[in-house]
Amino acid sequence: MSALKGADRVRRRPAVIFGSDGIEGCEHSVFEIVSNSIDEAREGFGRRIVVTRYADDSVEVEDHGRGIPVEFNHAEKRYNWELVFCELYAGGKYNNDADESYEYSLGLNGLGLCATQYASEYMDVDIRRDGMRYRLHFEHGENRGGLKKEPYAGKDTGTRIHWKPDLQVFTDIHIPAEYYFDTLRRQAIVNAGLGFSFRDQTESGFQITEFLYREGIVDHAKEVAGDDALTPVQFWHTEQKTRDRADKPEYNVKIGAAVAFSNRNPAVEYYHNSSWLEHGGAPEKAARSAFVSQIDSYLKQTNKYNKNESRITFNDVQDCLILILSSFSNRT
Repeated sequence: MSALKGADRVRRRPAVIFGSDGIEGCEHSVFEIVSNSIDEAREGFGRRIVVTRYADDSVEVEDHGRGIPVEFNHAEKRYNWELVFCELYAGGKYNNDADESYEYSLGLNGLGLCATQYASEYMDVDIRRDGMRYRLHFEHGENRGGLKKEPYAGKDTGTRIHWKPDLQVFTDIHIPAEYYFDTLRRQAIVNAGLGFSFRDQTESGFQITEFLYREGIVDHAKEVAGDDALTPVQFWHTEQKTRDRADKPEYNVKIGAAVAFSNRNPAVEYYHNSSWLEHGGAPEKAARSAFVSQIDSYLKQTNKYNKNESRITFNDVQDCLILILSSFSNRT
């Protein structure tokens, strides 16, 4: 018997972490890096994320967050950069009381950054934090040269990660530009005021596309509805604590819904913790039930039902409905 160790845990079994060893898994690995920057921005650190697709299929993500912590961790008796980049299941997202943990995290808890590093041909990291500039270099999942640091006079902080997914790990690493367009646009929709710049290297230089929805899902609903919607966009938002069972701990939930009616451009979209739910899932079931319940209650209170008329269903309204729902929870 034998057990995979170190980078081989990902490099030889990428589908276990990323769901696939093909292009979908490669896309997932990229999203893990982007999601870490989004988590920082959602906590109020940085309002712009730059994603670059290079002609050689390498990728770069830069944010203006606090910068990944890299110095010595006395509690773990290891450097933080080792925990972050070289240790699966290590990260601040597990500790909701830590100063640098996230209330609502998007990326895989303690997996994404390390797993993407393990699955890369190379990875270069540039961090600006605490008046210092830190650099790291990895090849095929292994660090080369240790942590390099120097004083940094700039006032800005943040992290820039440039890496190339490894063809020894994934069968295809040529992520199409359409993936970035769709992913960054959807992240801009559900993260109000957070801007994304996509830089795509071509023979003629970099083509830059910007994504920004200042009012988040409200702006998106207005974009879908156009100028001839049947109703203006309405927005509801709530945040509260809940629990799944009496014997389970409480967790935070917040939900926002933008609603309008349009005969021309119906659209129903569900997001949870910033991830687009292509197949709806539990939020779809809850939203459909709540939406129909409220309409049914209104029709009864105003005596709008005809005698012996059947109770309204979601199918009766979905052909003219615009519903954009975004929910977050910090349950792990």
